[in-house]
Amino acid sequence: MSDTPPSGNGPDGQDEINRRHAEKMKRRKALQERTLAAKTVEKGLLMVHTGKGKGKSTAAFGLMMRAVGHGMRVGMVQFVKGAWSTGETVALERFEDLVDFHTMGEGFTWDTQDRARDIAAAEAAWTKTKEMMADPRYGLIVLDELNIVLRMDYLPLDEVLATLAARRPELHVCITGRNAKPELIAAADLVTEMTLVKHPFEAGVKAQAGIEF
Repeated sequence: MSDTPPSGNGPDGQDEINRRHAEKMKRRKALQERTLAAKTVEKGLLMVHTGKGKGKSTAAFGLMMRAVGHGMRVGMVQFVKGAWSTGETVALERFEDLVDFHTMGEGFTWDTQDRARDIAAAEAAWTKTKEMMADPRYGLIVLDELNIVLRMDYLPLDEVLATLAARRPELHVCITGRNAKPELIAAADLVTEMTLVKHPFEAGVKAQAGIEF
């Protein structure tokens, strides 16, 4: 009988590979169960989606859909985007008993070309945000493109941070937009940065329904 360990080519070799795999997964499962057992805190999360890559608002819409699936009432305040229809808003409007949209931006700053008007729109959207945050019916509120508003200094950062910190303990808030302020990142429980690797726009491909909107 050979003392050489079985290779992965024959039945004996495959049996050994499978045995080692099962042992490895058993150890991993035990570690995972210990890790999960140690996580006992339940709280409303402050989440930030930022970065130059595509998908920040899209991920927030997915989060809203997940919350709706659990019967949670959700709301979105859009700080920059104007009142143009997207596939996500059309889909979520079917759950009108659980979803509220407030599109309060007037388009991107290069569209309005009016700083005073942009600031007024941001202030109105922030007022609506505070009303929704005070409403106990909501379990999740998405503040779409708030990062852009803060980067442009249309709202006082200190006030925004203080209001977020003083929210109801069980309320989840998700903030989207490029260039999140470092202070907001520090205050957040969860921060995801979308990294741009490649985008079809650079190759002359226009925004398409079902993908960009």
